Amino acid sequence: MSHNAVKRPGVGVGVLVTDSAHSGCVLLGKRRSEMGKGKYQLPGGHLEFGETWVECAHREVLEEAGVRLVNVRFASVVNSIKLEEQYHYVTIIMQGELDRKQSGEPQNLEPEKNEGWTWTQWDQFPPEGQLFLPLAGLRQQGFQPFRNTLSHPEALL
Repeated sequence: MSHNAVKRPGVGVGVLVTDSAHSGCVLLGKRRSEMGKGKYQLPGGHLEFGETWVECAHREVLEEAGVRLVNVRFASVVNSIKLEEQYHYVTIIMQGELDRKQSGEPQNLEPEKNEGWTWTQWDQFPPEGQLFLPLAGLRQQGFQPFRNTLSHPEALL
């Protein structure tokens, strides 16, 4: 790419992983990557060319946590912009449940990128300043993964 090429936003997929054995919780990790280091994140990553959002959610959660999901569906979308860090991502937030028939507890399969996975109560989340941008944006929308509604739909705009 030439140095004067037009920059475009990246497209990411973040996954709200829930589990009947961990009521009211979603799976959270802590970033080791340079961008957003030390911030809490959802499992997820880049949408690959030709991939559906559902396929991406399944693939990323399997690659990062070694677990399979059922009932994967669209949850929300977040437009995260931090120009001083040259960061602009549109992150599609998907939601799915841990497949208890095919999966045990999540494992940290990318320790160089993530400190580990923990089941975290949605209502007892770390403060917004400790969240990676897309997840902070999701919280700002007032999204409720256990009621499947947006309390601030205008935050999508």
